[in-house]
Amino acid sequence: MSDAYDVVVVGSGGGAMTGAFLAQKAGLSTVVVEKTALLGGTSAYSGGACWLPGSQVQQRAGIPDSTESAREYLAAILEGADQAKVEAFLEHAPTLVAELEADEAIDFEWLPFPEYYDAPGRVPFGRSVQPANVRRGDLPEQVGALVRPPVERDRAGEGGRNTLSGGQALVARLLDGFLREGGTVLTELPVTGFVVGGAGAELRVAGVAAMTPEGPVEIHARRGVLVAAGGFEGNARLRAEHGVPGDVAWTMAPAGTNTGEPIEAAVALGAATDYSAVGWFCPGLEQPDGGGSFTLGFRSGLMVDQHGRRYANECLPYDRFGREMAKTPGRIPSWFVFDSREGGRLPAIAMPEGDPAAHLAAGTWVTADSLPGLADLIGVPAEELVATVERFNGFCASGVDEDFGRGDDEYDTFFAGGAGPNKALTPCTEAPFYAARFVLSDLGTKGGLVTDERGRVLRPDGSHIAGLYASSNSAASVFGAVYPGPGAPLGSAMVFASLAVRDVGRTSA
Repeated sequence: MSDAYDVVVVGSGGGAMTGAFLAQKAGLSTVVVEKTALLGGTSAYSGGACWLPGSQVQQRAGIPDSTESAREYLAAILEGADQAKVEAFLEHAPTLVAELEADEAIDFEWLPFPEYYDAPGRVPFGRSVQPANVRRGDLPEQVGALVRPPVERDRAGEGGRNTLSGGQALVARLLDGFLREGGTVLTELPVTGFVVGGAGAELRVAGVAAMTPEGPVEIHARRGVLVAAGGFEGNARLRAEHGVPGDVAWTMAPAGTNTGEPIEAAVALGAATDYSAVGWFCPGLEQPDGGGSFTLGFRSGLMVDQHGRRYANECLPYDRFGREMAKTPGRIPSWFVFDSREGGRLPAIAMPEGDPAAHLAAGTWVTADSLPGLADLIGVPAEELVATVERFNGFCASGVDEDFGRGDDEYDTFFAGGAGPNKALTPCTEAPFYAARFVLSDLGTKGGLVTDERGRVLRPDGSHIAGLYASSNSAASVFGAVYPGPGAPLGSAMVFASLAVRDVGRTSA
């Protein structure tokens, strides 16, 4: 392999591959360095939604989206935001989409999916876009072989499907263009540090150090290194140090990924960090093997804590519900109580759900003919659980959740289909009853390297480390602790990877 390129990209998710593709297409020789054998990381598991406001995709769909409405929306929901970065995101998002769609390999479409806050500037049914599906047979064989399969197949050791959708389609389309333009991909190459020149304020990142089975290697970057390798959700030590609730076993990151070495290597060079946003959270259906599954779209049922009581609107957007789980002791694990109206299947979207029989055998689900019997199985006071369910059923009859407002918001009813006065409220009345154990899962940590509006990694004094850029969950999020809408992690990762590459292009070799 060549040991010198213009740009070295660490990681291979949506942000990394956007940066790599655009750099290579701009005539910068670029290499993607991936820790595992497959590309895509957690992006490949995702639905592929991209929160990229004001683009030509939304205009084609005829929805009332604009850069100005997105600015209004973010102004209403963000707290203490870096306004220069927010403006850079808003201004560049439409340009990025147009630049990507100008390539024959990349197409987007509007994805109806409500945004996560009822605030000024919100677009009915959302403004997110997603990559169009692509058939494996229409891709070069190398592309299909390199893209990580969807989560339910990857965890089972199975290959991808014949049609790539969501995050797999995004990674595949970007990879297709990247390789066509002459880009290089190196897999199974964990980055252990950076190659540097100079010292102090004159220090410059000039490549990465990595480890092969034969020993250490250096890959030099003539212009810059973009770290877009995810967060540190797979590292128990770093989670504990930075106060990230949940557990390594429950994260949605692929096994063996996102353990934070590139972030720590940058910190060793003097990079500033911000861990205050903590993570992108979700309720996680616990699996028989102890893992967690990203879960949303509850159609019926109710979530109770270890006292048998509800504590939040179960139809909240997943990050907001996850943060409710983390607020108070006694909520991890929680139990989701549901009845048999769907034949014993979980009345929600879980990725993956798993086999109900396997859950029942492992005890991650339990079932009983009565609510007191169910309470005994999950270890909560029977009188509390019965009272909680009866109160909830009363709300279903009246159509008003007097405790948590379930069904009041557009998001609450998006997945629901109940027949009562409030379609987000369906009574839990049909025996046998079930309870599924839920833990706090995450889509990644949200704290990392502090960057500016050009994607440059900063020191605590505000100066930048020459040659070092960061995006995706390797960087502290432009949105802080807020999750604006579907595709916010991918959209922001892509925008700041693109802005980083633009800055790299301005530097001299």
